[in-house]
Amino acid sequence: MNLFKNSLYLRLLRYVKPYSKVFGLVIFAMVITAITEPAIPALLKPLLDGGFVEKDPDIIKTIPLLLIFIALMRGVATYVSQVGLTWVASHVVKDLRNVLFQRLLTLPTTTFDNVSSGALLSKVTYDVNRVMLATTDALLILVRDSIAVLGLLGWMFYLNWKLSLLVFTILPLIIVIVKIASKHLRRDNLSMQEAMGDMTRILEEAISGHKLVKIFSGQDYEARRFDEAIGRVKTFEVRTKAVSHLSIFLVQMLTAGALAVIIYIAAVLSEQDQISVGGFISLFTAMGMLFAPIKRLTKVNEQVQQGLAAAQSVFDLMDRVSEVDAGQHQIQRLSGAVEIQQLHFGYEGCEEAVLHDINLSVKPGESIALVGMSGSGKTTLANLLARFYSLPDGSIQFDGLDINALPLRDLRDNLALVSQDVVLFNDTVAANIAYGGMANSSREALEAAAKAAFAWDFIEKMPQGLDTMIGERGVKLSGGQRQRLAIARALLKDAPILIFDEATSALDSQAEKQVQASLEKLQKNRTTFIIAHRLSTIEKADRIVVMEHGHMVEMGTHQDLLAANGAYARLYQAQHALHQSV
Repeated sequence: MNLFKNSLYLRLLRYVKPYSKVFGLVIFAMVITAITEPAIPALLKPLLDGGFVEKDPDIIKTIPLLLIFIALMRGVATYVSQVGLTWVASHVVKDLRNVLFQRLLTLPTTTFDNVSSGALLSKVTYDVNRVMLATTDALLILVRDSIAVLGLLGWMFYLNWKLSLLVFTILPLIIVIVKIASKHLRRDNLSMQEAMGDMTRILEEAISGHKLVKIFSGQDYEARRFDEAIGRVKTFEVRTKAVSHLSIFLVQMLTAGALAVIIYIAAVLSEQDQISVGGFISLFTAMGMLFAPIKRLTKVNEQVQQGLAAAQSVFDLMDRVSEVDAGQHQIQRLSGAVEIQQLHFGYEGCEEAVLHDINLSVKPGESIALVGMSGSGKTTLANLLARFYSLPDGSIQFDGLDINALPLRDLRDNLALVSQDVVLFNDTVAANIAYGGMANSSREALEAAAKAAFAWDFIEKMPQGLDTMIGERGVKLSGGQRQRLAIARALLKDAPILIFDEATSALDSQAEKQVQASLEKLQKNRTTFIIAHRLSTIEKADRIVVMEHGHMVEMGTHQDLLAANGAYARLYQAQHALHQSV
């Protein structure tokens, strides 16, 4: 195990560089702690030979003072190294988590489609912490105990080099044991990272979906899934401990055997007056003190492998490619003209395309309604307008500019989105409406947006009004209230292009009429894409696009499509009949 040639460890050390001064002080303190280790047996020889055998008064007075001085140095150095290393490690953990979180914010949507949120959470929380806990402790042991071992061996060689050579007879065997153990530990720790990610994912899903779990009696099913996940974690934890402690046991037995032979030979030499009493005790003490750091150095391999396995998991996420953002044509505000030509799209890993040969020309200020059965590609088309996915075939142009030529920030600054899956944060009403780039909006603008979305009636009745906390995902609000806050957020952004994906799906009939009236006012001088299942909400759209299985099958006004008696007419008649029956 050559730690400092390991690319993962070297990469970790780059994050230590900003704290190099404190880190240097920590290393210096470790060295001081280490060199005081062999000083103790070194003082025993003059103490026994000069103080007890020769009864030298100067030695009797000096040695105790030196022992106190060494203890003081050792105590201060240990304190500095432990606290300093914790300080550096906590800063590095903070930096790593910041880098990971910033990377998460820029990852393409396909990453979130393919990787569970629990696995991502595990990397940012568990894996980063495991990296630093393992590697910082390992560094402390490697520096301090390696120097201590070298110092003790040096003193032993000074006392009797022939006896000390016996220690090196076991080194090749120790190296082989550690190398074999490292291979198994790295593999098992990587498996444990994956198992921990699975456990976190199941836990997150059960917490977020607790209502569904209860209503469908899913407690037993979730309990079995969680038990299987923690069972895998337990298996790998036990396996790593078993391999680690087996290697420690073998190294300890080899070391103990070598020490036993050395002590026996030293005792024989002492009887033959070839070594003094002080020399013998000093050698014996040095060998005894050698045992503890060798034990820690053997065990440190497990910590290093845990840290490196976690580091590999962290850096795998860190090295994921961010969204492609090669646009160079900066813009301020678009007019709202949209041109879609020969657009084909399929999701990653799916053989069948979701959209086929989509062609659509939209004028500034025009309202376009997208209707069709679930799975017809309506939401996918909306996602492509925001460039949540890259376009493999075909093109989308805004004001005659290709979507790939626009910087992502500029493009999305010109879009406002209200999704069927309302996203709210555990913050105040005001913070959820004036989110992100709108955080500095005035209270008057916030209130106006809330009124336009017909949300002000329930907001002003809240305990703190706009400053009321709404809970995780807006849990303290009804579905309709959450939807209206999302609409207020889109209204406040005042973007030239609006996308409403089932924006009124959670509203009752009264609120739907109010919001519909607000949307009609808002649509003036803005390009609007409205995705709706309830056809009554899009009758006044300039054009209605009917989609089936990813194809555009019809397009026209409400009246024209009804007169054509095609796919739209069938959808409309089916909904009308259902409404009549209800």
